[in-house]
Amino acid sequence: MPFTVLNSRMVEARIGPGQRLFSQRGAMLAYRGEVSFTPNIQGGQGGVGSMIGRRIAGEATPLMTVEVPQGLNGQGGAPIATVMFGHGGHHVHVVDLTGETLYVEADRLLAFDGTLQQGTMFMGSQGGVMGMVRGQVTGQGLFTTTLKGVGSAAVMAHGGVIELPITPQRPVHVDPQAYVAHRGDIRNKLSTALGWRDMVGRGSGEAFQLELSGQGTVYVQASEEKL
Repeated sequence: MPFTVLNSRMVEARIGPGQRLFSQRGAMLAYRGEVSFTPNIQGGQGGVGSMIGRRIAGEATPLMTVEVPQGLNGQGGAPIATVMFGHGGHHVHVVDLTGETLYVEADRLLAFDGTLQQGTMFMGSQGGVMGMVRGQVTGQGLFTTTLKGVGSAAVMAHGGVIELPITPQRPVHVDPQAYVAHRGDIRNKLSTALGWRDMVGRGSGEAFQLELSGQGTVYVQASEEKL
């Protein structure tokens, strides 16, 4: 069920009978039609394993299940329900997946298609120790949420999002605070733009850079402010 962008801070999802999606609790702004909202305690489509991963990761962002009960029929072939989402006035960006995996921090997920398989990945496995250092520098956990399959996800950011392609010949360096998400066959590591002696007494700032290489896309927000 693709999301329709209403404006830079709101999206709308069309939900038919038996379909479902997951969203952050409190992200529903308005809806039309017969639709139910229930707290989700199983970690989305990933089930109990995903829930445990989220707990270990310290990702306490609560989800709710949004669905239309089976057996209901729309009028004139129209969808049973349309639900509008937004949260905190943040900019919203829609990512359409066609089988690949999206890596995104849990608190940046506004809503995502119920057909996507949710999981949790230890960032230290990408970049070794440097991956763990990234978690300390950015203030984010050492784990990140993964969404895999065919469907759409709406992610949040400050000041809008741009998509930067990554190729084996052209890696991309991103300020860790501006990083939103990435997808594809990507390797990441944290690098320093200054020597350790030069960094004494400095904040992180541009001293640290997240280097992404491989084949895929990285999503970057127009701000260094965290959600």
